[in-house]
Amino acid sequence: MTIAVAAVSGQLGSTIARSLMARQTGTPIIGLARSPDKVRIEGIEVRQGDYTDREAMVRALSGVDTLMMVSLNTPPSIRTGQHQSAIAAAKEAGVRRVVYTSMQGAETGTAFSPVIQSNRQTEADLRASGMEWTLGRNGIYIEPDVAYVDNYVRSGCIENSAAEGRCGYTTRPELAEAYASMLLDDRHNGQTYNLHGPLLTQAELATHLNTAFDTHLTYRSLSVEEYHADRVAELGDMMGTIIAGIYEGIRCGAMDRPSDFEAAAGRPHQAWEDYFATLRA
Repeated sequence: MTIAVAAVSGQLGSTIARSLMARQTGTPIIGLARSPDKVRIEGIEVRQGDYTDREAMVRALSGVDTLMMVSLNTPPSIRTGQHQSAIAAAKEAGVRRVVYTSMQGAETGTAFSPVIQSNRQTEADLRASGMEWTLGRNGIYIEPDVAYVDNYVRSGCIENSAAEGRCGYTTRPELAEAYASMLLDDRHNGQTYNLHGPLLTQAELATHLNTAFDTHLTYRSLSVEEYHADRVAELGDMMGTIIAGIYEGIRCGAMDRPSDFEAAAGRPHQAWEDYFATLRA
């Protein structure tokens, strides 16, 4: 069996490839990237592969049994077509099985919903493709909150519109472990997994950050409209609107779901106490 990991120059794709290599199963691993010369992962073959170039993808997937299809970070209006091109290329190349990184979120009613709808369309396209498939619906990365801690300290609190909503956060390394297990075992065929750790409110997130960084953050809930204006002012209209939509989804319960992480990874998700302990100064 040969596994190809797409978008291997990106953060999640590269982490998945490294997780596969660390298992030392002897399975050949191929990385796909638009710019192969930018990839530095020891032990894998890197081929030029771009979802938007179907012919190049067919060539890159020659001899590949299983494709790790990482969702593109492009606007939903074009992402669906890009994913459809990649699926068609995989089928033409003779790929037997595709594992796809989808995501969780509100499917209607928020500014983030078009992104979720695009992912659901790709899920449907894979189910109809005739290939075997496995779907992982990622929770929200917690790393951006960690990286943003200095900004939180300057304002004295975490401010967003999630209110009391609970969120299924995760980390890229934990996701990579789950995807590595999914890629290596056909028992996951036909399964859809919600991939996240223990649920957290924003107040609980503040407590974990305080423990890790010796800060004194609290949580302040904003209205959906206030937070949207705040994010647009800092990040611009497109990204600010998307981020505000994520937190509106948390507020309405779209991220408060049971986790299937253990079924996918073969072990429980890392506890948040353990994760934040690794960040203590």
